[in-house]
Amino acid sequence: MASQAPSHDRNEVSIDMIKSDKPPEQQSAAQSLAPGAQRPNPPSQPAARGWRFWAIFPPLCIATLFSALESTVTSTSLPEITATLHSGPDYVWFLNGYLLTSTVFIPFYGQFAQVFGRKWPTMVAVSIFTLGSGISGGANSTAMLIAGRLVQGLGGAGIGSMTNLIISDLVSVRERGKYQGIIFGTFGIGISIGPVIGGAIAQSGHWRWVFWLNLPLGGVTLLLQIIFLRITYRKIFTFQQKIRQIDWIGNLLLIGSMIAILLALSWADTRYPWSSWRILVPLLVGFAGMCVFHAFETTQWCKVPTIPGRLFTNRTSAVCLVNTFLSSMLTFWRVYFLSLYFQGVLLASPQRSGVLLLPSVLTAAPAAILSGFALSRWGRYKPIHLSGYALMTLATGLYIDLDAHSSMAKIVIYQIIAGVGGGILLTTFLPAVQGALPQSDVAPASATWAYLRAFGSIWGIAIPAAIFNSRFAYHVHAVSDEGIRRALGGGNAYAHVSSRYLLGLAEETRNEVVGAYLAALKNVWQVCIGFCGLAFLLTLLEKEIPMRTTVQSDYGLKEKKGNSGQGVAERKPENRVPAVSGGNE
Repeated sequence: MASQAPSHDRNEVSIDMIKSDKPPEQQSAAQSLAPGAQRPNPPSQPAARGWRFWAIFPPLCIATLFSALESTVTSTSLPEITATLHSGPDYVWFLNGYLLTSTVFIPFYGQFAQVFGRKWPTMVAVSIFTLGSGISGGANSTAMLIAGRLVQGLGGAGIGSMTNLIISDLVSVRERGKYQGIIFGTFGIGISIGPVIGGAIAQSGHWRWVFWLNLPLGGVTLLLQIIFLRITYRKIFTFQQKIRQIDWIGNLLLIGSMIAILLALSWADTRYPWSSWRILVPLLVGFAGMCVFHAFETTQWCKVPTIPGRLFTNRTSAVCLVNTFLSSMLTFWRVYFLSLYFQGVLLASPQRSGVLLLPSVLTAAPAAILSGFALSRWGRYKPIHLSGYALMTLATGLYIDLDAHSSMAKIVIYQIIAGVGGGILLTTFLPAVQGALPQSDVAPASATWAYLRAFGSIWGIAIPAAIFNSRFAYHVHAVSDEGIRRALGGGNAYAHVSSRYLLGLAEETRNEVVGAYLAALKNVWQVCIGFCGLAFLLTLLEKEIPMRTTVQSDYGLKEKKGNSGQGVAERKPENRVPAVSGGNE
């Protein structure tokens, strides 16, 4: 008979679990060994991927492609759409409407997927997106087009978040980087060709196909999802119980707060100055609502939080989530204001500006794919994050050197550095967040990551636009024409950055305005360097936690009839370890 272990061993194990940097699964396995016992074999290699696994990727990639296209295809077709519908200043909501709903509903999809599984929320998202595309393409008024864009955004919110969530269910944390690299590579292709397709369609005079193009793509995606998206989940609740599992109050607080903030950011410096009460009131109401939301999430009345506070009690996951926000903000900061440099300083047309941006976009996609494979190969994310932010900081510093006479070689090389730096961060934050948390948190963690990424993109336009307008007001005294000074003052500088406007000015006045634009841009890049440096310093706080090499998910591939029915690819027996609250690794 084996002798009984002393009672104090249990307490020592609990203390060791709290102190250990290892994931819960590895801690439990290590603790199950008695002194002197033979250690188990290292984790086995990933199981061979069958056709059922690979068949899931075409519908995911196609959905990612047309949602990425939609984010940029309207950029070159917007003038013709605005002229046809006589939209006036309301044209901004063709862009902001999509951005609004595609951001605020992301956390809701995370909860929806946790309760109803992965397949149906994904199909609902694609269906809503396709419906919104049909409404937008058939619009005969500005209001109808804005409504269609709002519906599109509601679907787009689910496409990105559900795609990453499905991949997280099918492969281990260690392997997720390379498979998410495939998705982000597809996303990069969509963003790259979007302006070209939009410009070609607009030039043909059939702008409605900018939206109708999504109808056949959406139909094909839905058909492929019905056939190949064979994912299981445990049906342990009735429909009424599932409805009660959704944090309705929390979602309403979050969505309402986000709408107020986004309205303020959309109107700021375009319709009203930042100092206007019409900007300050919704902004303050939105931030107050966010505080109420986070307070409610910690109360006893919130049984299933939309964004669990435990995601931020783990130091590594908290840092990676904050840096996800900063990475997205800095990416949009650089892309949008590099485009402003092309149009406002080099006097390039919008189409030409899109071409000049290609070095950034075309290097980011392969960098994202390669970094995903590197993460899967070596299992270390901190060096990738440090390298990415170092390159972004370097590139932003080099942007200060750009002027009206910079060579094309400089412009391309600087963008390549920035593209590689931003690209290698794309696929490595989500696995780092998930690796620091238990598998049961994969849905809220994925939704929170996607939400912060979308939220960061909004601030990546709002903050530099405010800096640009403010600093231009300081430099505008160099413009000798008083009428032009008045036209560009009062926060209107950003709205007037276009080659068409500048080429209509007298040469002397144009050179003065371009000089003021360039001086304000240098200030924009200087502040951007500060945010890059902040992100780099935050990365130093990350801990290199060993990444899980097995999948322990209740949402996996359906197996053929007669199999065990676990339905999870590469599933290993799960060691249930109680979560330790207040962790800081």
